[in-house]
Amino acid sequence: MTEVINFKKARKQAIREKQESVAAENRARFGRSKADKKLEAAQKQTARSFLDQRKLEREDEK
Repeated sequence: MTEVINFKKARKQAIREKQESVAAENRARFGRSKADKKLEAAQKQTARSFLDQRKLEREDEK
């Protein structure tokens, strides 16, 4: 005899597997490493401080 399959559970399991494969693909495509995020944050901070040093009028003097 064959094994009895619960179609509801099988359908949900197939959906979960598909979602996991899509998530893994998206992580590979759009994900950034911690080092990349840290480097970008440091570059933004450097640019922000560079611009702040060259303001003609400071915010606290208004």
